[in-house]
Amino acid sequence: MPLAPDAQKFLDDRAAQGARNVEELSVADARAQSIRLSANLPREPVVRIRDAQFAGMYGMVDARLYYPNAKSQLPVVVFFHGGGFVLGNLETTDAVARQWANASQCLVVSVNYHHAPEYKFPAACEDAYAATRWVSEHAAEIGADASRLAVAGMSAGGGLAASAALIARDRRGPRIALQVLWVPVLDYNFETRSYQDNAEGYGLTRAGMRWFWGHYLNDPREGANPYASPLRADTLSNLPPAFILAAEYDPLRDEALAYAEKLRAAEVPVQARLYPGMVHGYLGAQAFSDAMSALRLTLNVV
Repeated sequence: MPLAPDAQKFLDDRAAQGARNVEELSVADARAQSIRLSANLPREPVVRIRDAQFAGMYGMVDARLYYPNAKSQLPVVVFFHGGGFVLGNLETTDAVARQWANASQCLVVSVNYHHAPEYKFPAACEDAYAATRWVSEHAAEIGADASRLAVAGMSAGGGLAASAALIARDRRGPRIALQVLWVPVLDYNFETRSYQDNAEGYGLTRAGMRWFWGHYLNDPREGANPYASPLRADTLSNLPPAFILAAEYDPLRDEALAYAEKLRAAEVPVQARLYPGMVHGYLGAQAFSDAMSALRLTLNVV
């Protein structure tokens, strides 16, 4: 279908704010732009916010915990922000984390994993797994229920959520109840039909993804590693159920849908939704409602 009016408005608003494609910028300027564009997002109040740190393979990792209510043993979502493994932090994702906590009624643990190019692959993947393990092991301490633990992320963060699930399977824990992959980065491959059809004009560009991957990988050959490209895993059996969201006008569309098909072939329960007329950075209210419903149902939120 044609580009949805809301998606067009999203792109127009970004243009009006002077947003430039990352491939035109230095890392420092791209990070500054990311911070500037997120500064005025509405921030919902939550009952409590707590900062935390845990040890990862590459040093200490900062996290921020968002509590939607005062209950104990809350279901918990370990959340990884987007930004192509290069951009983003706890502040740029603050508005989103608040929204997810309130709508899902889950404790949301937002993770500021190590970013490229200072920390290249597999730093972010190892941090994602370390965060998931830390939340599971410290669930009682932080007011969470380890038996109702999900991993979730947007864009590169969606890829990290998928990687965390793969690593947890391969290292035999912790148990993950659900993975929510929102327009995820799942494959080092710029030749899919969606990369060709949506190379320019819809926010995220093919050149932009080359820029992100170029900063993330030490060597292009690492793109075949399943923790960098979960779609390349030999098998997806014994993974947690998945809810996958994809946008029609997104270079990453095809890898998200291919991952859903590969999960189904491995007999992993999966729901995949393609949102017509939408772009990578904007899926609309229905997508958000669908994701929150999946979280609440799977994690038995009452």
